[in-house]
Amino acid sequence: MEFVIIEKQQGQRLDVVLTETTEHLGSRSHMQRSILAGLVSIDGITTTRASTKVSSGQIIRVEPIKDYLTPAITPSELTLNVVFEDDDIAIIDKPSGMVVHSGAGHLTDTMANAAVTRWPKISAVGDTDRPGIVHRLDRDTSGLLIIALNPTSYDNLTAMIKRHEIERIYTTLVHGHPESSKGTIDAPVGRDPHHRTRQAVNEDGRPALTHYEVIREIGQFSFLKIRLETGRMHQIRVHMTAIGHPVVGDQTYGKRQGIENLSRQFLHASKLIFNHPISSEKVSVTSHLPDDLRSAISLIE
Repeated sequence: MEFVIIEKQQGQRLDVVLTETTEHLGSRSHMQRSILAGLVSIDGITTTRASTKVSSGQIIRVEPIKDYLTPAITPSELTLNVVFEDDDIAIIDKPSGMVVHSGAGHLTDTMANAAVTRWPKISAVGDTDRPGIVHRLDRDTSGLLIIALNPTSYDNLTAMIKRHEIERIYTTLVHGHPESSKGTIDAPVGRDPHHRTRQAVNEDGRPALTHYEVIREIGQFSFLKIRLETGRMHQIRVHMTAIGHPVVGDQTYGKRQGIENLSRQFLHASKLIFNHPISSEKVSVTSHLPDDLRSAISLIE
């Protein structure tokens, strides 16, 4: 495939631009391996440096990515809580602390490893280092996640996500009380220019839309239902911090005192509503708050 570098990408690293522009082709580590293998060219000249800075107007070409560039996922005996399953999809209720796919420091203890053990056929579905995975949750966010069990389901689900046809509902507890009981946060999210591992509201970021509704106020906190229209990295956490109401327990974006014995952010993917990618029948799955979050609520009531 080919694409042209636009003005807002001027000066960015090649691997970063590739990852953001060609999400369907693979992760950043996947892109780096492709560059090193000589599968990427700039204005017709092959480059093997992932750190190459790109310029507006340059033409980037990516050759088909070879299967051998990504190592096979190692099976794992981790237990998955499967709450829905048929021949085409599965829905996992992920606990807090479980990493979704492999990365630095997590090569064999991820949800992807466990999924390959349970459904070996998904090794050939989607991105090789994220088999069957069509959306993600942060390590310390619990709740519902869809896995595609065959290529057709994967293609249909990823297209549905891009068209905002999968309703993703989250439950969270935030500091303070939002001015309005309902609201929409429309602010682009991208890499924080001062902290490369963080995201931020950034005019050069990608469009991001978050809808929230206050369910009830509990002392100095507010219990919210949140619906994502887009799914940028750390979107809810970044958006809630941007309006002055960070997620309780969020040590990256909030940094306010949390709740005793709560060791992670209070964020739970509580409901998924969508039409089945093959049968088109309505699928609606709900996950109740896990014990640690219910205990946190009890402490402040």
